[in-house]
Amino acid sequence: MSRPRAGPIGAMLAALAATLLGVGLQRFAYAPLLPAMVQAGWLSVGAAGALAAANLAGYLAGALSAGAIARRVGLVPALRGAMLVAAGAFALCALHPDMPVSPLLWFAPWRMAAGAAGAVLMVLAGPAVQAAVPLAWRGLAAGVMFAGVGLGIMAGAALVPALLPMGIAATWLALAAAALALAALSWWLWPDAVAPPAMRLRAAPGRGGAGGLVLAYALAAVAATPQMVWWPDFIARFLGLGTGAGALYWLAFGIAAASAPALLGRLADRIGAARTLRAALVVQIAALALPLLATGGTALLVASLAAGGSAIGFSALTLTRTRELAGDAAPQVWRLATAAYGGSQSVASFALAGVLATSGAYWPLFGTGLLAAIAALVALRR
Repeated sequence: MSRPRAGPIGAMLAALAATLLGVGLQRFAYAPLLPAMVQAGWLSVGAAGALAAANLAGYLAGALSAGAIARRVGLVPALRGAMLVAAGAFALCALHPDMPVSPLLWFAPWRMAAGAAGAVLMVLAGPAVQAAVPLAWRGLAAGVMFAGVGLGIMAGAALVPALLPMGIAATWLALAAAALALAALSWWLWPDAVAPPAMRLRAAPGRGGAGGLVLAYALAAVAATPQMVWWPDFIARFLGLGTGAGALYWLAFGIAAASAPALLGRLADRIGAARTLRAALVVQIAALALPLLATGGTALLVASLAAGGSAIGFSALTLTRTRELAGDAAPQVWRLATAAYGGSQSVASFALAGVLATSGAYWPLFGTGLLAAIAALVALRR
């Protein structure tokens, strides 16, 4: 029996489900679980850090292999399979490691698998949906897709703490159930599309070019890292405002991350993705400069909104820009850009963590992010 044909709106909703699961739940809803697992004795502090590394390594591997997977099994089966893999990884993490194997050896494969599944969803969903929607909707479609990341941040800030009193295992199982629900809701919404060809980039016309865009996206990943990883800790511990304030400003970050991509995408449909990308970087520069200049309530709120909206919005705009620059080669450019983003953010996370541990200060982190955002702005003009 042939599957129903999905329209443009259904395709956009499928892409939103993909990022909500593949990045939002897989990465950001997981963050509040780590301290609870350490406190409950499921993991040591060192093992928790190693799991983060395993997840990032899985993401990078998934980004590099997504095209080959889709060519082997088909694009839609690859997308569906990645969602099921993520759900299974969540469920396996619910098992308490009371067994001969160490907790790290038990959890690392599942966190790596979840990271790889998230990257497959990110790499394949975007170009498939971009090709399925009218030209005038492509910016909006990318924005709707990346709204899922912001929804995942909001879920991590609001829902996971509410589930933790039921137990760590129950929280993992709830994430698995949510993943299965998202897979079921999107199952028939994926558009008919062919798997992307093997990586073979051609020169792309237009100012900036594909190479400049990929470089800017990698630099934007470094710029986003300080606030994407340490913003709640900066507010709660470094500024001494407490975990409640940290969670509140992180929720504001998530609200902006959920709403700004669609707004920026619609703006890109009107004035072009290149101009909107530069505007988003200017906002990101302001978000990184603000905490270096002021830490009052208004400044923190503005920085939270600006950081969340620009960081996730930039990803949506990059997806749209790949289609403008590279045409039929857009899936290849997007795959390379996603791998560059994951790799540079992984390196930046470890490097900045070392700087923070050595200095105990946050200004080097925000300063590094600020310089990276300025460099990304220059790269877009190459």
